[in-house]
Amino acid sequence: MSDLRPRSNRSATAAGIARHGRLKKSSPWPTILKFVGAALVVVLVSGASVGALVFSQIKDSITTVSLVGETEGPPPSIGAFDGGFNILIVGSDKCEDDSGCDGRGDANLNDVTMLLHVSEDQTNAVAVSFPRDLVVPIPSCPQADGTGTNSAMSARPINETLYYGGLPCTVLTVQALTGLDIQFAGLITFNGVIQMSDAVGGVDVCVDAPIKDRYTGLNLPAAGTYTLSGADALAFLRTRHGVGDGSDLTRISSQQVYLSSLVRTLKSSETLGDPLKIYNLAKAATANMTLSQGFSNLDTLASIALALKDIPLESVTFVQYPGTTGADGVYSGKVAPVKAKAQELFDLIKSDTPFALAAVGDDKGSTIDPNAPVADPATPDPAATADPSAAATATAAPVETLDITGQTAADYTCSKSFSGK
Repeated sequence: MSDLRPRSNRSATAAGIARHGRLKKSSPWPTILKFVGAALVVVLVSGASVGALVFSQIKDSITTVSLVGETEGPPPSIGAFDGGFNILIVGSDKCEDDSGCDGRGDANLNDVTMLLHVSEDQTNAVAVSFPRDLVVPIPSCPQADGTGTNSAMSARPINETLYYGGLPCTVLTVQALTGLDIQFAGLITFNGVIQMSDAVGGVDVCVDAPIKDRYTGLNLPAAGTYTLSGADALAFLRTRHGVGDGSDLTRISSQQVYLSSLVRTLKSSETLGDPLKIYNLAKAATANMTLSQGFSNLDTLASIALALKDIPLESVTFVQYPGTTGADGVYSGKVAPVKAKAQELFDLIKSDTPFALAAVGDDKGSTIDPNAPVADPATPDPAATADPSAAATATAAPVETLDITGQTAADYTCSKSFSGK
């Protein structure tokens, strides 16, 4: 926190801030949204087992914040959300302990920043994780207390955006960085992660060797698969000293092990078929999140969830914003963006062009699970060969391969234990 610099320009209005319009095409899917989406779609759509009282309880627990340029409009009817959309999910590391957090004070940084993009035809999703130490331009942002604006900064770590201007500032920064318009945003605290992992019954994660991290308290004594919930799940998501090379980049690869397993867990009949589990999940999510105005409407949440629930696992892709360490100048000790690769990635996302990854994981923070279940061979669809010319056209369609770190939700991977000295 010693290098955080207040940059105040106390004007009554924030000039030149982009408005939030309706998004054209898009495609992502992260941790928290899937929690909210899967929970609310069942809670709201299966009203026979829930009722008006439960609906009211969930609604009353939602805290909201207005994004810059956001205007309220009529929410979509349940099941009627058309087109693509972008959702930004931010995880705050704010201290929630009344007795303090190891002298860290009141710092409020975004420990996780993830952009979920869903395609215009709602057939695929891409979740982009931004390294917390990624150095980016931060545009002029309204101060979190509403008393003025912070001046624009040319090169600061992206995780400081929450400190300077709250969730709206993080949204403005990611919009400027990616060129994507963000309609919805949500902020979750550590307590929220703990309660939601409990509500879903834990998430299975695989590790290739023992992992022990004294900074987060994570202790997985042997290689294998663990079902993590509560504080253990949070410690696993936060550990960087225990995985890969100890950097934030390999931490993201490790987090994708958890995220992919989480999506599989949420799509399973054990979760979606259990009304009590879904209700507890919805309560934990909404009680521990701050949502943008448009994202807080329950009809909107249910509609988004319905759009997400049928996307196949292999069409849900987790990627890391391209970055590298070891640069000097403003990037010293931080993560420098690899702009050419980032441009290539977001050009494909904006145009909803499917892409494949050159490799699963990065073999530093994660690797393929050697004990992954073998999928049953797909049953041929008679209709698929009815028109040979159509089949030939479909097979010939090129899919671009990107040399960036990531995996799909269908990929079973293991976190790699810290390999540093």
